[in-house]
Formats: sequence, C-alpha cells, structure tokens
Amino acid sequence: MLKGIPIAIEDFKKIIETNCYYIDKTKFIEDILVDRAEVKLFCRPRRFGKTLNMSTLRYFFDIENKEKNRKLFNGLYIESSPMIKEQGKYPVIFLSMKGITGNTWKDSFSEIKVKIKELFKDFTYLVESLDKYEKVDFEKYILEINNLGEADLKKSLHILTKLLYKYYNQKVVVLIDEYDSPIINSYEKGYYTEMKDFFKAFYGDALKTNEYLQMGVLTGIIRVAQAGIFSDLNNFTNYTILNNEYSQSFGLVESEVKAMLDYYNIGYEMPEVKAWYDGYSFGEDEIYNPWSVLKYVQFKKVKSYWVNTSGNTLILNMLLASNSTVFDNLNDLINGKDIMVYINESIRMGDNLSPNNIWEIMLFSGYLTVKETLNETMFTLRIPNKEIQNLFKGLFVDAIFRESNSVGSLVQALVTKNISQVIKSLEDVVINAISFYDTSKKYENPYQTLLGGFLYALDDYYIMTPNVESGYGRADIILNPRNKDWPGYIFELKRANTNDEEKEAEKALQQINDNKYETLLKKEKVKDIIKIGLVFDGKKVISTYSN
Repeated sequence: MLKGIPIAIEDFKKIIETNCYYIDKTKFIEDILVDRAEVKLFCRPRRFGKTLNMSTLRYFFDIENKEKNRKLFNGLYIESSPMIKEQGKYPVIFLSMKGITGNTWKDSFSEIKVKIKELFKDFTYLVESLDKYEKVDFEKYILEINNLGEADLKKSLHILTKLLYKYYNQKVVVLIDEYDSPIINSYEKGYYTEMKDFFKAFYGDALKTNEYLQMGVLTGIIRVAQAGIFSDLNNFTNYTILNNEYSQSFGLVESEVKAMLDYYNIGYEMPEVKAWYDGYSFGEDEIYNPWSVLKYVQFKKVKSYWVNTSGNTLILNMLLASNSTVFDNLNDLINGKDIMVYINESIRMGDNLSPNNIWEIMLFSGYLTVKETLNETMFTLRIPNKEIQNLFKGLFVDAIFRESNSVGSLVQALVTKNISQVIKSLEDVVINAISFYDTSKKYENPYQTLLGGFLYALDDYYIMTPNVESGYGRADIILNPRNKDWPGYIFELKRANTNDEEKEAEKALQQINDNKYETLLKKEKVKDIIKIGLVFDGKKVISTYSN
C-alpha cells in the first residue's frame, strides 16, 4: 500500500505517524546546530515548507516527550548524525503568527492576546513549581489576558523563557513561524506603526541579550528593515533565497521530485512537472515548488495549484502607484523576457514602499526568481515556470475582483460582439481599481497595464498582446481570438486632455485606421475585426468603435 500524500499537513509528527510520504529534510537540523548564529531568520515564499521544518525542529529539540519523539526520527538523516545527541535536550516555545489579520490595530491586538493565552496554556504544568509572585505573573496571561495592555504583552515571551529555564535548568529554543505575517497585514490595512512598535519589543525582549535563550529561529517571507527587531543583535543571520546556505532546506530539488514521482509510478511525467513547477533559484540550487508538486501527485493533472493570495493586495497597490518603467518591465516579464533590477534583502515598509520595491516583494514572495546575479545588489529576474506565468495572467482579476463572473461576462460579450457590455466590463475594471490609482498621472500606460493585466485572464479564449507592432505602428492592445470564427479586437487607449472626450475617442479610433493596426489580425485569418478607441477621465471611460 502506497504512503499517503501529505497535502496541507504541516505537523512533522502527524506525517510520520500516519505513514505519509516524507521527504527527508532533517539535515536542516544538523545545519542549524553547526551554524553558531544564536538567532536565525529564514525568508522563503509561502508553502515552501517553512512550517513543516519548524515543526520538525520542535519535535527534535523538545525536552517534553523526548523518548517518544526520538522514534519519529528513526531511519532519517539526523539519526546517524553526531548532532542526534541534541535531541530532546531543550524546552521549546513554538509560536505561529499566522492568522493575525485584523482590520485595525485593536482587532489584531485582540488576536495576539488569544495567541499568547493559548501559548501559556501549553505550559500550565509549570505552575506547581512557581513561587507565589511567579504564579501571579504566569496566570495573568491566561486568566486576565483580556485586561492586559501592551506593556504586559510585550514582555510575555521573555517571561515564559525565564520560567521554562528555571523549571528545566536548561536554556530555551524559541521558534517563531511567519513572524512577518501580521506586520505585512498591518501595512496593507494602515496601522503598520503600532504593529511594528509592538513586535519590536515582543520579539526583541525574547531574542536580544536574553540569558535564557539557547537559540531563536524565525521564518517569514521578507525581512522588515525598520521593525528594529534584529538591529541590536550581534549574533543574528538572515538567510534569504539569495544565500547559498540552507538552499536545499526549503522546497524540493530535482532528485527529490523524481524519487517521489517514481514512488507513485508517474515518473514519466517528469518533463511536464519540471516545466510547470521548477525554475526557482535558491542560492545556486534549482528548486521545485513543493506544494504544487504534491498537488500534482494527488490529482495527476498540471495546473496552477499555488495561489499566493497574501501578496496580491500589496503588489497591486504598489503596481498601480508605479511609473512607466515598472509597467514596461512587467510587460517584458509576462512576455517571457528577463528584467534587470536592484534588490535589497531588507524591505523598508515604513517609508511607504517605492515602486521599485515591487520587484523585491515579488522575488521573495515567489512570483519571480533570479536568473543571474550581476553583483551584490543587481540581478536579472524572470518568471520561474508555467504555473507562475498563469498566475500572472490572473493577478489583476484576483486582486480587483473577488468573483470570476467578470471574466465570464466579458468573454460572452466579446464572442457575441456585445460592444456596450465589453465597454462596461472594462469600465468596471477601472472603477474597481481606481482606489489604488493616482489619477494625477499624465500618461495612459497605467490604464493599459491595468486593462492588459485583466485581459490576460482571457487566455483560454483570446491571446492578449500589448504594444504589438502591426501595420505602421504599435497597437496598445490586440485581442486575437483562438477560434478564428470569433471577432478580434483592437484597442487604442488615450487619457483625456481636453473637455471634448468624445472627439478624443474618435481620434483614437482614427489612429487605429490610419496606422492599419488590423494588419496582424488579418494575417492570423481573423475575418471580423472590431476597433475600439477608449479615452479615460478618472473613473469615466469614453468610447467609440467601428468594424
């Protein structure tokens, strides 16, 4: 009987005890112990194995149930390592910051309180060993948590390390998973300063000059530069996808993927799996997306399984506040080209992210990968594989519209030549995105990128090409139907410069005719060609068309 496929199982013990397929990553434990940095931060995209690795560390180090946990590592790499002597040696605090998603600082602070209460409840056995003052200190985090203010919550993690040290006479391993999740959420929702200031103290008290700390390990997507969490740490190291160290600890290398596919008797699908889910560069290693590979093994069908919804809002905000260079780079990426950009490993969120920070966010979030390192700060980036190429096509739709019927109604309108509905759908795109958009900009390129990004979602029906050479110039957007019996579309986009927007729309339409933009569609044997001139004035779209 084949082992189970561990879809969405991030608990190491559960994977082993339920006889699920486990890819042995326990060399990570050895590397962690050989590495002398007291506090380590690992930045990787979502669903690349961070939580599972942290769970593995938890069961390895935890002094509680050490004999039972020891059996979990039978036959794995770490069992034959000299570092097996460290197994079951330390009290462990494991804290996941996932799920702190409040719309206000007050809401998120309430969610943080719940996290702290549950954490302290895991260690209620400590109470029997505490003196009356320590007991009051401990129990308030369970019994009086709702009445506690920021000052008490900020020092809670440090207090817990002290009490555990006293109980076991052994320093504490602190594991914090997704440390940056609430910080990114607070930036998107407008209370970054309050969240940053809280976690600077909450993390800092436990990780900086804490005499009770054996080791701190944190995971996240990005290193937040201004949080101040790591600034005073002498013995701190940040490991990102740009580092060679730990490059194979997260995600899957090709030999691991091949072994898994062979085990499930689908090794012949390796080329297709490689095209869809490989292509990430972590240090000098080529890495596959583990989530997508597991989903493929489960369903035996290539498609986009990795949906990184957490980064979409932030990326779209930045994109629509960007300049024309960013839009040109985005078009190059979507069309399979590389871009050369400056990358800083620390993201400075508090100064309001600049347009160029979008490449750092996309790189560390898993939308892009490094093709070539030019120097310490300059890199060429590319889209890693077919899965992410598909995700790019739907990025705008996912972020602007929460329902897919906008795409469906547009497809129906395009195929049936319902031009008024086509115009309304495109107008809806602008209206829905306008809250992000700086209407003071005096060029039409942001509108083109916005609509172009939305129209990429039509890929099963229409091939969307922006800035394509056709006739005597470059058409802004051409929709080439995959079924040549359907109509093709040419769009020329303008920004309103006068009060006579209708006349400007006529000029846009005339530009299509004068420059013979229909040449490309005619070469593609498209019989029915609709030409549409669009003029944008804030939220308003003025149009005219002909065929």
